[in-house]
Amino acid sequence: MIRVVLPPHLRNLAHVTGEVRVEVPGEVTQRHVLDAVEERYPMLRGTMRDRATGKRRALVRFFACEEDLSNESPDDPLPDRVVKGEEPFMVVGAMAGG
Repeated sequence: MIRVVLPPHLRNLAHVTGEVRVEVPGEVTQRHVLDAVEERYPMLRGTMRDRATGKRRALVRFFACEEDLSNESPDDPLPDRVVKGEEPFMVVGAMAGG
């Protein structure tokens, strides 16, 4: 099981508290984790990635093992600690403004 931490506004939208856990068949990548989250919580479709292009939304960041993976390829494998469930994959709402 992959542990996923969502920002508060997405947890509210999905009606969950705390982190969520999803099963990811095959290789564990950003794309596959987000696909699994959106499959389990369809109300989140389009909130983290653009529905048409699948690209990350501008004010959303992805982290794992204290590394910003936001600009990495969504098809790169996630770190082993995430795959083993030791560390979560984190979706973070970026701050904007002055």
